[in-house]
Parts: sequence; C-alpha cells; structure tokens
Amino acid sequence: MPIASITDFFKEIIRDLHTSLYLALGGSADEESIDWSSQAVELASTGIKILILLAVLGFFYWLAIYILKQSRTKLRLNERRAKIVRSILRYIWIVASLIAIMSQINFEPETIKATAKASTWAGIYYVLWASSGQIIHRILQHYGLNASIEQLLQNILSVLLLVLGLASVMAQFGFDIVSLVAGLGIVGLAVGFAAQSTLANFIAGITILLEQSFQVGDWIHINENEGRVVLIALRTTHILTRDNITIIIPNSNVASSEVTNLTSKNFIRFDISVRIAFEDDIETARQAILQVLADTEMVLNRPETSASVAEVGEYGVFFIVRFWVKPAAVARIPKIKEKLREDIKRAFDKANISTPYPHMRLLMPKDVDYPIATKPFATTTQVISEKVVSEKVSLTKSDE
Repeated sequence: MPIASITDFFKEIIRDLHTSLYLALGGSADEESIDWSSQAVELASTGIKILILLAVLGFFYWLAIYILKQSRTKLRLNERRAKIVRSILRYIWIVASLIAIMSQINFEPETIKATAKASTWAGIYYVLWASSGQIIHRILQHYGLNASIEQLLQNILSVLLLVLGLASVMAQFGFDIVSLVAGLGIVGLAVGFAAQSTLANFIAGITILLEQSFQVGDWIHINENEGRVVLIALRTTHILTRDNITIIIPNSNVASSEVTNLTSKNFIRFDISVRIAFEDDIETARQAILQVLADTEMVLNRPETSASVAEVGEYGVFFIVRFWVKPAAVARIPKIKEKLREDIKRAFDKANISTPYPHMRLLMPKDVDYPIATKPFATTTQVISEKVVSEKVSLTKSDE
C-alpha cells in the first residue's frame, strides 16, 4: 500500500474525530466550516452560567445548614434528627445542581423532567429507608417483641423499599415495570429451584424468629452443642460455646431438632453426686453439704437446696445434691460444680467423714483344708481384696 494512501487514511480518521468533538460541544452539522472560536465563546458562556447557578445553589445550601445549626435548640432536634435533616438538604442541593447543569448543556426537557421526578422518588424512598429502623423499633417495643424480629423486619423492609424505589425511578425514564417485575418473578422461581436448601433455611429462620422459642442471648442445647445464641440470621443460627468457639448451624437443622432452652425461666436447677462411707452419719454429712451450698455465692437460697440419699450402693451411701442458679450463671456451671465438689470434700474432711473408694471384702469359712498351707491358719481366715483405681488387687492373710 502506498505511503500516501496510509497518510490519507489517518487524516480521514482525525477529521472525523475533529468533527465529532465539535458536534459533541454543541456545533451544528449543517455548517460548511467548523468555527471553533464561536464554539469556544459559547462553551465559555455555558460554563460561566453553570458556575453562577452552582454558586447560587451552594449559597442557599450553606444558608439552610446555618439556619439549622442556629435553630436546632428551638426546634428540639436531637443529633439523629439533625443528621437526617442535613442529609435531606444535601440531597436537595445535589439534585438541584444536577438539574441546573443538565439545563445548560442542551439536554432534552423531557429528560430533565424525568430526572427531577426520579430524584424526587429516590429522595422519598431514602427518607423512608432512613426512618424505617426507628419506626420498627418503636412498634416492636410497644408490642414487646425481641431484637431478632426487629432485625428480620428491618431487612425485609429494606429490600422492599429498595425494589420499589428502583422500580419507581426506572418508571420515570420509560421502562416497562410490569414486564420487569414479571421477568424478576421468573428469575426468582428459577433461583428458588436451584437453591432449595438456602430457601429452606430462609423459611426456617423466619419460623424461628416468629415462634421465639429462643432468642439472642439465651443459652441452648442443640445437637450435642451447647452455648449462647449470639445471632439468628435468615439462613443460620450462631452459638458461642464456653470455649469461645462459634458454631454455625443451618436454620433447617435447628427447626427440625430438639432444642433445650436453659435460660427461658428465672432460675435453673442442677445437681451433683457425692458419697460417704457406710459408717458415717448421714445427717452430719447432709448438714456439711447444705452449709457449703449456703456459702457458695452463685447458688440461690430460694428455691431451697437439698441433699438427699439417692442410693445405698455397693461402695457407700450416695447423695444427690440439688441447687438453683440464675440464668446468667449457666455459662459457668462446670466451674460451679467443680468448686462445689472441692468445697464438699474439704467439709467432709473437717467433719471426719470419709469418701470410700471401691473395695471388696471376702470372708473365708473355718475348718477348711488348704492344700498349699505350710502351717495352720486361724479358725477364721479373712482375705481382704481391695480394688483401687489402677485395678491392682492386694490380698492379705493373717495367721493366728
């Protein structure tokens, strides 16, 4: 290809770009020649008008903010309400500035009108979204519902306001909202079939929040997991265990499982087991146990504690010790039980009450020939076999 042809090709591209830029700046396609000087004057004039309009709007915005600050005490506006008013004024200033700019750069009047309507609808939905949390909070406080329901309703209302606001804004620019909603419905149906487990968890989460069988802050036992409920989301429930581990359980599993709520009442009863020897006095042991319970800070005096004989077993007399605690102490129950066992052991030692270990005693009849005996035994030979924790057995035979 000749060099002249290549040069003409690039010149044509540059000429087209030059013309396109001129037309973009407001020039006319009917003009025989491009008059950059007149176009520059017109552009400078437009820029000056825009700056004047923005300066006027900025002055009114500053004046409104100044009046708000000076009149805040008279109007009895708290920090939150004043912040909302400032946000509304800022939004009005930004929309007015945008419309002023559009009116000076040859936008179609219908486009400017549609932008103004869309901005108005967007502002209304923003105010509704900003105030929805406070409104829901007051309604739930009036009816005595918990914070989990509040979070659920706020999330649903936020999504609803977002969808309606987007539809209202798009409707101002000529979009067919009915067709759009129908299309979203079909897409939602397809997504629902593709994510059945997520949808099941979502429905189960709503059911849990509405039934209020347990709330955030309750101590529950579920599927061999025990801990405090820290979050009930729309898909999962979060439980914080005593080991500071967060367990995340799908809501569908929670809804289909047996859940034990340990803190649903004002106090909860727990128990431990201790034992004493057959020879020790039961009443003395009971008084020692009850004194330990009375001296323990976490144990309630009402309802009354108890220490009763649960079983006269093979290795001693077994006591069942029952005590009550507040819901706040449930998280510390293992440590409370451990401390009670230690204190009861010390109280038994002071009262000379022994804690027996598993043992077995064998009594041998008299006048029995022992083939391996090298000398006569006593008339009654006693063999004592004691089984200790290490499973060792010692046999003791005594001569006459």
